[in-house]
Amino acid sequence: MNRITKNIVILFSIGTIIFLLGSGYFNQFQYDGFNDALQQFLIFQLYAFVLGGVNMYFFNYLESRNWSEGTTLLRVLIGLLGSSVITVLGLFIVRMTIALLFGGQTMAEYLAGERIDNFKFGLWSTLTVVIIFHVIYFYNKYQKRKVKESQIVAKNQTARFESLKNQLDPHFLFNSLNVLTSLIGENPNQAEKFTTKLSKVYRYVLEQKDKDLTSLSEELKFAKSYMELLRMRFEDAVEYEIPHEVSDPELKIIPLSLQLLLENAVKHNVITAEQPLKIKIYEDEGYLIVENTVNPKNSLEKSTKVGLNNIKQRYELVSSNKVSIENNNRKFKVKLPLLNQKIKVMRTEYIDESAKYLRAKKKVDDLKGFYGSLVAYFVVIPFLIFLNYKTSWQFQWFWFPVFGWGLGLILQAVNIFGMRGEWEERKIRQIMEKNRKH
Repeated sequence: MNRITKNIVILFSIGTIIFLLGSGYFNQFQYDGFNDALQQFLIFQLYAFVLGGVNMYFFNYLESRNWSEGTTLLRVLIGLLGSSVITVLGLFIVRMTIALLFGGQTMAEYLAGERIDNFKFGLWSTLTVVIIFHVIYFYNKYQKRKVKESQIVAKNQTARFESLKNQLDPHFLFNSLNVLTSLIGENPNQAEKFTTKLSKVYRYVLEQKDKDLTSLSEELKFAKSYMELLRMRFEDAVEYEIPHEVSDPELKIIPLSLQLLLENAVKHNVITAEQPLKIKIYEDEGYLIVENTVNPKNSLEKSTKVGLNNIKQRYELVSSNKVSIENNNRKFKVKLPLLNQKIKVMRTEYIDESAKYLRAKKKVDDLKGFYGSLVAYFVVIPFLIFLNYKTSWQFQWFWFPVFGWGLGLILQAVNIFGMRGEWEERKIRQIMEKNRKH
């Protein structure tokens, strides 16, 4: 249904509803035959099309203007005031046309008999419809703005999260190569073993590239492998305690967060056989605790500001739970919230949500079309029955539109609520899952 046809249906429906309300209010549906009822119906339709048409044009004109933020109330007031003025003018022109063309009055006679009370019903009817349209319009506009803002936030967060993850590859490799360089000069054989283990560890880093969360058990295994690398360099100067099992296999954690914390512990502390670096990792009340002894270096190397800030920012993007940091100059403790979400790629999740929104929007549009047709059916069909009753009740032709239009509504309902919609949803999900795997 194009816009013009849709507007015609709306105006005709409004005219029919106001005809029924006006007939019941003014003369309790008492007419001098069918011709009189039909004439009054056409007059109400004339009012609806003239007043509704000019108000639609005025509404579209207001929407074409560039309204700045915070001027919604002004926009509504101008809309209501303008609608009042053009409605009064429209009523005057329509009433004058009817009086001159159908009532046989002269212009002087019409003006002499015109009273303000003659405009009340038309004015209040039109303003009621205008207010309803304003409420529906601004509510839909508000909902669309909220959805758009949510999509922008999601897109920005996805880009930000990807940027944070991309910091890890060069940062991890840079620090590992520094260790390898040191080992080459100190212990070439150990450097060769370090290189072999480093390749296995770095493989895990690459596997986590597209994940926003990873299994806690996998991250702990990686932490053990990484600690073995540190032990190869520092030998007995590094001691660690890592749990062999987790309390819940479904627990998740930010990928490589343990590696960054362990790396920071090595970077910021003096590590000797006399003063070993002791690291302990354990669970406690929904958090993974990473503790290390504090023996700060006198001169710190320049920080790349990746470690703790990276972890904190990534947790902020995927969870409302925050990272806790404690330092009493004897122990440095970081508490990482444990999560129970499925492993997902944020970029894919955003695309999925956008696709879901588009399908949901189409569903809403289909529902609005169906309910609009349903309302029109229950407005027009009674009027057709009334016409049939007043004209030729012996031949009850109203059954044709009742069944024809009714069949169309049934097919429309099946299309929206029936098996076809479910089949489409299942097929969309299957295709999206298949594309995600490949």
